[in-house]
Amino acid sequence: MNDPQVLIVGAGPTGLALALFLAHSGVRSRIIEKNSGPGQTSRAMVVQARTLEFYRQVGIAEDVVSSGIKMGAAHVWKDSHEIAEIKFGDMGHGLSPYPFVLSYPQDDHERFLGSRLKASGIEVEWGTELVSFAETTDGIHATLRRDGTEENCSASYICGCDGAHSIVRQTLGLKFPGGTYDQRFFVADVDTDGAAAVKDGFSMCLGAHELCLIFPIRSTGMHRLIGLVPVDLNDRDNITFEDIQPYVEKIVGIHVGRVNWFSTYRVHHRVSDRFRSGRAFILGDAGHVHSPAGGQGMNTGIGDAVNLAWKLAAVLQSHTDLSILDTYEEERIAFAKSLVATTDRVFKLVVGTGAAGEVIRETLVPHLAPFLLGFSGVREAAFRFVSQTRISYRDSTLSEGSSGDIQGGDRLPWVQLGDSHDNYEPLKSLAWQIHIYGTAANPLRDAAQNIQLALHEFDWTDHIGHAGLKRDALYLIRPDGYVGLAHATQDSEKLQAYISMLKIIQRDVAS
Repeated sequence: MNDPQVLIVGAGPTGLALALFLAHSGVRSRIIEKNSGPGQTSRAMVVQARTLEFYRQVGIAEDVVSSGIKMGAAHVWKDSHEIAEIKFGDMGHGLSPYPFVLSYPQDDHERFLGSRLKASGIEVEWGTELVSFAETTDGIHATLRRDGTEENCSASYICGCDGAHSIVRQTLGLKFPGGTYDQRFFVADVDTDGAAAVKDGFSMCLGAHELCLIFPIRSTGMHRLIGLVPVDLNDRDNITFEDIQPYVEKIVGIHVGRVNWFSTYRVHHRVSDRFRSGRAFILGDAGHVHSPAGGQGMNTGIGDAVNLAWKLAAVLQSHTDLSILDTYEEERIAFAKSLVATTDRVFKLVVGTGAAGEVIRETLVPHLAPFLLGFSGVREAAFRFVSQTRISYRDSTLSEGSSGDIQGGDRLPWVQLGDSHDNYEPLKSLAWQIHIYGTAANPLRDAAQNIQLALHEFDWTDHIGHAGLKRDALYLIRPDGYVGLAHATQDSEKLQAYISMLKIIQRDVAS
């Protein structure tokens, strides 16, 4: 095959998303995976709103939503009895076109992304591993192995999406500081019956030393169990589901029939000291691993992929200066460190064996959480945090200015403009664009035409103002839906200076 522009190592959600977004940007990639096929024992269950917003840009969000299950509520159980219900519903109403929590198992997710990637003309090369690679003056030269046979591959860039034991990260000699939690977890797909096996949400079974989550799976009609291994089994090797089945059935009040698969694992918390070295990048679990608190891990890896994809495409197609690649590490490593610190604190509190952990599991979650989430302000704050719509890059080299409540680096606020229209529709172009909420003046129209930037006008409403945007202000939007430049006036010279700084050249102009 022709040498790819980007060699992607690893075909989990991060690598698949990277390849898909590159393909939609016109970049030729090659994606390899040492395993023989898609994962069968994955444990990530939640697709967050920000990920769905990204997926909408490449036309796959609605398919993902229809394949998953909207989580209407969390049902809290103790000693085989339901003691509380935490209602979610559309808790992000008005904040995102996807104001809910979506359950969609990672293994199903991977198969779906793989099928969409294949439809784009790229197939995952299963059973193919990276042996070694080196950077030269003209790109990356790698050695690959399949069925015992080695081959050489050249590419402009290499992206390690190959997990916590990443060969790409190890080859680069990057440090991966952090640690491992003492607790051991289990995950299983089972046929089950019982009141805790709900269809409209998930069940959470809590106790002084107990934790088990039960998620429905649309594709199989089964349920996925994720929980703490009982203390008396924590140090045993080769645990089987039969070992923990009595424990699970007792605390949950269900009966388990057929077991599709079962595994145990430990949770780590680590962040690499670098996300880039020359023409090599690391993404997802290769760069950061953390606790499952809040369902952030897989979504963070996909966020890495979207962030890097448009920047690689811009450089490879000579649409911007090479220096924009520096901002991938600048933006994503800061968020990864913040996320690991936050989820680490939450995780330790929730699964801790001390008094604080017992209070949270037996009092805070079942009794206080439903009360607090009854307040709109709490619901909004909780949604922004969990959904990753709060992520911003205000300290990035690419972020400049402010207008209204919005600063450069913020996610563009979502605004519904009618029954079937919103301000996210133009983001499907995956291109830089100007947004004016109000009326664009002729000098700005001329400037946008001269520098080949699409300009989108939206009729002003009070609803737009409530979202934090300012009437007639200038917002220059990045290909990933974040604000690059915000300015209170339609200053075409300020716009031109920003464009010149990055040497941005559009590939096309949408009217």
